[in-house]
Amino acid sequence: MHLSADRIAEFHASGFLRFPGLLSAGEVAVLKAELARLCELQGAEVVRERTGTPRMVFRAHDPASATASPAFAALACLPRVLGPAQDVLGSDRLYVHHSKSNVKAAIDGTPYQWHQDYGYWIFDGIAAPTMATMMIMLDEATEIGGCLYFLPGSHRYGRVEPEWDERTSSYGTWIVPKARMLEAMAQCPPPVAITGQPGDGALFHCNLFHGSGHNLSANPRWHSYVAFNTVDNRARPVEKPRPEWVRGTDFTPLAVVADDAMLARAR
Repeated sequence: MHLSADRIAEFHASGFLRFPGLLSAGEVAVLKAELARLCELQGAEVVRERTGTPRMVFRAHDPASATASPAFAALACLPRVLGPAQDVLGSDRLYVHHSKSNVKAAIDGTPYQWHQDYGYWIFDGIAAPTMATMMIMLDEATEIGGCLYFLPGSHRYGRVEPEWDERTSSYGTWIVPKARMLEAMAQCPPPVAITGQPGDGALFHCNLFHGSGHNLSANPRWHSYVAFNTVDNRARPVEKPRPEWVRGTDFTPLAVVADDAMLARAR
């Protein structure tokens, strides 16, 4: 699947695109079954809340990972997923820099403060923000359930120097400083709640301000993310690299697979 010129222009103007019904119900079921299996693993790739419930599962797309999954590997290369990323980044030579699934448990799932992905991906040795992430909903996303929020047009500010946050949730991360966030919210259109049904997707720019709230609902909220970078912009060596489960080191250009590859690999 490739995007029209109008859709590409929309991405560059707002910083994101929405894709209702990106995956079928059968494909969602395959990914959820795989993710449930991976959540039972012990290791650095599976991050947990203070309560012990899973919070994030990293690197399922990579055959070399402890969390390797053929279904998630296929997901990254589906024409519906890889094609739009190639279009907005202007290159057919992409690799996966980062993949994860956020598994917000009912009641326990904690927030993700406002942040930019490139705010800290630059620390991986990536020189330019020619990166975009495809998010896929595996559960219904609601506001009470802690859905994702985007601040439209905020990617046009460029990278904002982040600050380290260990107070908001059980997982420390880099966030947009509050003063800068308030300034951007006064200048941009109102934040958009990315609600939707299982199988819906959204592609967003690596400098887009985004975050999500606490899951106060009685239902889990599972989302999966595949972050693409251009091969020409691949990470260069840095003095203190982060672990491989949060940064891609295989820069081989991705090849598009058959549209039914995920279901075929699950049989």
